[in-house]
Amino acid sequence: MTAAPVDRTDFENAERGLIARLIPGVIPAKNGGTAYDADSFDFLKGKGADTVPPSLWRQSQLTAIHGLYEVCEGVYQVRGLDISNMTLIESDNGVIVVDPLVSTETAAAALGLYRANRGDREVRAVIYTHPHADHFGGVLGVVDPDTTVPIIAPEHFMEHAISENVYAGTAMLRRGMYYSGANLPRNPEGVVGMGLGPIASAGEFGLLPPTLDITATGQEEDIDGVRFIFQMTPGTEAPAEMNFLLPDRNALCMAENACHTLHNILTLRGAQVRDSRMWSRYIAEAIELFAERADVVFASHHWPTWGRENLVEFLTQQRDTYAYLHDQTVRRMNQGETGSEIAEDFPLAPDLAAQWNNRGYYGSISHDVKAIYQRYLGWYDANPAHLWMHPPQEQATRYVQLLGGVDATVAKVKEFASSGDLRFAAELGSHAVFADPSHAEAKKALALILERLAYGSENATWRNCFLTGAFELRNPIPHTLLTPSPEMAKAMSITQLFDTLSLNVVGERAWSEKFSISWHFTDSGENYRMELSHGALIHYPTTRDHTSDLDVTLTKLGLLQLIGTGSFDNVQAKGDTTVWKRLTGLLDKSDPDFAIVTP
Repeated sequence: MTAAPVDRTDFENAERGLIARLIPGVIPAKNGGTAYDADSFDFLKGKGADTVPPSLWRQSQLTAIHGLYEVCEGVYQVRGLDISNMTLIESDNGVIVVDPLVSTETAAAALGLYRANRGDREVRAVIYTHPHADHFGGVLGVVDPDTTVPIIAPEHFMEHAISENVYAGTAMLRRGMYYSGANLPRNPEGVVGMGLGPIASAGEFGLLPPTLDITATGQEEDIDGVRFIFQMTPGTEAPAEMNFLLPDRNALCMAENACHTLHNILTLRGAQVRDSRMWSRYIAEAIELFAERADVVFASHHWPTWGRENLVEFLTQQRDTYAYLHDQTVRRMNQGETGSEIAEDFPLAPDLAAQWNNRGYYGSISHDVKAIYQRYLGWYDANPAHLWMHPPQEQATRYVQLLGGVDATVAKVKEFASSGDLRFAAELGSHAVFADPSHAEAKKALALILERLAYGSENATWRNCFLTGAFELRNPIPHTLLTPSPEMAKAMSITQLFDTLSLNVVGERAWSEKFSISWHFTDSGENYRMELSHGALIHYPTTRDHTSDLDVTLTKLGLLQLIGTGSFDNVQAKGDTTVWKRLTGLLDKSDPDFAIVTP
């Protein structure tokens, strides 16, 4: 019998239009070390390994393909030099950069690769499709901090960029080290990719605020001679996101709303839960608005799809998958099933399940279903026994006591692992470690189980979480490197800067403190009232004159300097300047290296 032919369409599309590769594929970091190493994934050119499911190996081979590619006349992409793609659209007087990657270094290298092959074109505009760091963090690699070129983004971009990357930034970064596998080796026993792309770069990231907001579907903009028609898609892959059509080039950009993987309804690093119902509807709207005018669809990750019939089929599959996930989860939720119960047995329609672009390499049916449940009903499953459970370490101590101590628990861990029940073995092993984090055999047993779970996982982010957990059970927690550009703070509003203070007040320490500060900003004309009251730092814009303990007149830059140095050299202050010292003495410092697999 002749074997069925292997479908190579994705590989052909991933290599179509190749102009040049970056050789060598190593991009140095500004602060020393390496920002990105595309060559470290060369091992994926082999035939596979027992430690990686064949389907994940295939996806990782595709995401590791890197270089400068022509999408269509005048539209180019640099792929495989970061977790995301940079798109470059040639304009009358230069080039428009869409989604400038994670880091300054990788964005500069991507632009350099483009210029080396297409000419030294000036950047005439920057477009952010949405406020995730891999779509704006490298902006200072393509324009200067004081640039006058337009920076275009969906409305509410800054609100959500700061919410994710500053307010919850420390926790998300630490959790992100797990799902990205950032500290793991690149080999068949370690990181093979992230499903959405190879891996995120580790250079300097920055942010420049948008100068032009896109506010409505159908909004047209002429950007240096290139016509754009935008589609707003809030609440899909990001709280603020947009697609766009290039009508004169018959090219449709779907941002991160349609990629060659099942995406996350709630990413494992943490985020706001996304709306899979609206996600499906916005894809449907994109098909309705743009499909008849497009010959190619491309996105901020993965490779394009060419041909009208092919792109409609691809978008329809993505549309139907998010609708099915949503509707079937809600239907079963209304029959009394909990999120974990629904997720345990959730088959897709066979025609959807057969598509590579619906496989769970980055998102997964399991955690997407639980996220949809969470969006509607939250963490509580309505069983009163689960309403007031002990936190993990207290639970662990009691379970281990029931089993007769840590040694007896570890024996049971090995017993369940030997029987093939790795899921319960991992749960029991985690109890053993939390009950006694110094117990070497418990940590060893759990690490081995997490490794086995990783090697069987088709989902790249699950694999990375399992392997990082195993790594941290065996090794000290590596320091999480965070290198934000100073421009990140400059891009924030006054309210957002004050939020960085209020979010770090140690409540108990501030209970007995009470003071007020009036702020007057000479560069913007804004006035703010700040009060420390009952342990909460309250701040708000005001048009009233307030009597305060401290009255400060300064610029926004002066505020940044005051926050950074504590010096009043460049500000005018009236009243009790010790109030500022009292405030800063109440602030906590977040820990980017907090424990996860141990208490």
